[in-house]
Amino acid sequence: MQGTVPSPGRRLPGSEELRNNGVVKNVGEARETPAGTPQEELATGERSTRNRVARSILDHGPSTVTELAGRLGLTAAAVRRHLDALVADDVVEAREQRVYGARTRGRPAKVFALTDCGRDAFDQSYDKLAADALRWIAEQGGGQEAVAAFARARIMAQAGAYRKAIEGVGPDGRTEALAKALSLDGYAATARTAPVGEQLCQHHCPVAHVAEQFPQLCEAETEIFAELLGTHVQRLATIAHGDGVCTTFIPKISTDASASTAGRNPA
Repeated sequence: MQGTVPSPGRRLPGSEELRNNGVVKNVGEARETPAGTPQEELATGERSTRNRVARSILDHGPSTVTELAGRLGLTAAAVRRHLDALVADDVVEAREQRVYGARTRGRPAKVFALTDCGRDAFDQSYDKLAADALRWIAEQGGGQEAVAAFARARIMAQAGAYRKAIEGVGPDGRTEALAKALSLDGYAATARTAPVGEQLCQHHCPVAHVAEQFPQLCEAETEIFAELLGTHVQRLATIAHGDGVCTTFIPKISTDASASTAGRNPA
């Protein structure tokens, strides 16, 4: 999980607007101005819709044009127009859809994911301060073990709410319950069925840029997921490592499997 923490001055144009339901500058909208519609009112509406597109990608992870159109109730043409503007402003980028498991015939669909600049516009304004603090801890004699201890203490403080959320929930519902609890903490998490298990997907990470330098944050989180879910889990991808979503594989626990094999990762 190597990377460089962006400088605090790096900001998407109009990033403050993004936080307040406006995304980026108006791009080529004058051609579609209905007769008698004030330009300012039209531009505000366009920014609002563009923000909905960006927010949907934040909440659901890398998305196709069809998925965005369905979620937002827009036409595919309208979604493409907004995506073109977001790409031009370095808020989103196009990439091939990542496929887990066996590939189907044909070329992978194109998906749109938030760039680092796009994520910065939503939050993470204290990334540099947090990274500097952890670096100071490591350099003052504590080393990487001190950082790891901090990471474990941090996630343990959050784990109480997660543990409460899955109490009384059967094995089949624990991943979904954990996803809902994580979403309350800003991780925009979902659970989905996967071959021989489930995947816990976190479409947003408030500490992604810090975790680029300090992977102990991701490692501690993975450990607590295993403890809460009662099985060994496998982290497949992380936002901090440059993936579009943090993906954790949770194997299906067989009731007649021995303790030594119940949580084994798939080959």
